Amino acid sequence: MTALLLTPKRRATLSVLALTLVLAACATAPSPEPITAPVVNAGAAAPGATPPPEAAVPGVAAASAAAPNDAAVAAGPPTDPVRPEEPIDLDAIAAQRDLWIRVRRGFAMPDLDTPLVRDREQWYATRPDYVQRMTERSSRYLFHVVEEIERRGMPTELALLPFIESAFNPQAMSTAKASGMWQFIPSTGKHFDLAQNAFRDDRRDVLASTRAALDYLQKLHGMFGDWHLALAAYNWGEGSVGRAIARNQKLGLPTDYLSLKMPDETRYYVPKLQAVKNLIARPEAFGLTLPAIENHPYFLSVPIQRDIDAALVARLAGLPLDEFHALNPSLNKPVILAAGTPQVLLPYDNANEFVRALPGYQGPLASWTAWVVPTTMKPADAAKRVGMSEAELREANRIPPRMLVRAGSTLMVPRHPHRHLDDVSERVADNATMLLAPDAPALRRTTVKARKNDSVASIAARYRLSAASVADWNKVAAGAHFKTGQAVVLYLPGRAATARKSSPSTTAKARGNRAATSATAQRKSAGKSVAARPTAQGKSRVAANSR
Repeated sequence: MTALLLTPKRRATLSVLALTLVLAACATAPSPEPITAPVVNAGAAAPGATPPPEAAVPGVAAASAAAPNDAAVAAGPPTDPVRPEEPIDLDAIAAQRDLWIRVRRGFAMPDLDTPLVRDREQWYATRPDYVQRMTERSSRYLFHVVEEIERRGMPTELALLPFIESAFNPQAMSTAKASGMWQFIPSTGKHFDLAQNAFRDDRRDVLASTRAALDYLQKLHGMFGDWHLALAAYNWGEGSVGRAIARNQKLGLPTDYLSLKMPDETRYYVPKLQAVKNLIARPEAFGLTLPAIENHPYFLSVPIQRDIDAALVARLAGLPLDEFHALNPSLNKPVILAAGTPQVLLPYDNANEFVRALPGYQGPLASWTAWVVPTTMKPADAAKRVGMSEAELREANRIPPRMLVRAGSTLMVPRHPHRHLDDVSERVADNATMLLAPDAPALRRTTVKARKNDSVASIAARYRLSAASVADWNKVAAGAHFKTGQAVVLYLPGRAATARKSSPSTTAKARGNRAATSATAQRKSAGKSVAARPTAQGKSRVAANSR
C-alpha cells in the first residue's frame, strides 16, 4: 500500500501544485465551445489504423480548433470523494490509527453463535494465505466503505460484506451475472442507478457500487427491521424473505433469521459474515495476522474534464496500468469519456503527480472516440467507414464472428490525428450499447404436410435442417413420426419457405402448365432466342440450388 503521510516535502509539493494550477488556468486560452456534436473523432489514431477521410464517418463534422493546450483543462485538483469539502490532513492523529480498530469500534449487530459460524471460522482459519490476499486487496477500498457506513450511521459489520460477496474483488463476476465488489445483478444495478453500457459498468465502480449497496441495505433494514433479515434479503431477495416470514407467521413459528427455511447459500450467508467479524475482532485467537491498514484515504478523486486514454492517465500519474484499473474497474474501454466518467480514482501521491504533469503534456489526450452506427451493417463495412481493419474493429469492440452490427450501436473507433472535435456527448456516453444480429438469412415460419411414413428425421433431411430443431418447433421427440397430411411447422429462409410450401403433386401440375405455356410462347416468338430468357422452371431450379 502506498504510504500517505503528509511530510514537509509533500506539503511543499501541494503548495507548488496549487500554484501550478493557478498559473495554468491563467495561461490557458478560453475553454472550447460547449459540446454540441453527439460523436467525437479527434486526437491520435490507433496504431496501424488507416486514417479515415475527412467525411468518412457520417454525423461527425470538424469543429473549430481547441485551446492550444487541451491538457490544461482535462483535470482539476484531487479531493476526498466522501468529504470533498474538507481539506485532507494526513498528519491528524486519527489518520495514524489502524483502520481495523475503527472497524471493531463500530460493530453493532447482535452476534450469532451457531455451528455454522464455527464451521466458517474454521474454514477461514485454515486458509491464512487466502485471508491475507483478501485483506490486502481490501486495503484499497476499506477506508472509503467505512467512511460511507459511518456517515450513514450504519453498523461497521457491513464494511466486511464484500469479503463474503467478492473477496473485495471489484472485477468479480458470478455465474448469475452478478458483478463487482458488492455483486449486483444487472436488473438490481439498474434499479439503483448503476449504469451498464458499452463504455462502463458502474456495478464495478468503487464509489457508485458502494453507494448503491448501502442504499439497498438501508432499504432492506427499513422493510424488515432487523439486520440479519436485511442481509438475507440482500442475498436471497426481499420477496423471498417476505414469503418465508409469512409462511412462518401462518404456522405460528418465529420469524427471525435462524427460524426461516431458506436455501443453503442464504443459510450460510450471515454465519459467514459473523465468522469474518470474529476473525477481525480477534485474529490472534485464530492464528491469523491482519495486515495493517492506515486510517486515511488510499485514493483521491481527480476530476476528468476531457476525454482521455486510461493508459495516458496511468502514465502521467506514474502508476502501473493494472493498479489504475484496480481503482477504476468500471471502465470497459481504453478511453475515458468525460461526460460519462467525470472522475477517476488515484492513490494520493499519484493523484498529485498526475495533476502536476497534465498541464505540460502536449500530445493528444485520446486515441479513441465513439461512433453511433447509422444503419445495420457488416463489421467489414463499418471498419471501412472509420478507417480500421475489420480485425481491429472486431477486437476493439469484441464483435464475435458471423454477426452484424445493428443500427444504433456505439462503436469505439480511432480519432483522426489532424482534427480537433468536441468530446463525446453525455447522451452517447450514458447510452452506448452494442446491438448485434446474426449474419444469416431471415427465417420465415411455414407449414408443410407430412408425406406417408414421414418422421422428424426424414423431414429434417429433406429441408436440410437439424432433427433437433424440427422436433423443438413441433414439440415432439426427435424420433417421432408424423401422420400422413399432418401439418409440420418449419422455419426456413424466406424464398425457400415459399418455394417448398407446395405438395409434390401440385408442383408437378404447375411444372406441366408452365412447360405448356413456355412451348406456346416459343412458337409465337419464332426466331427469337429463348436461351437468354430463363423459364419459370429454370428459376425454380435456381432457387432450389441456392437453398
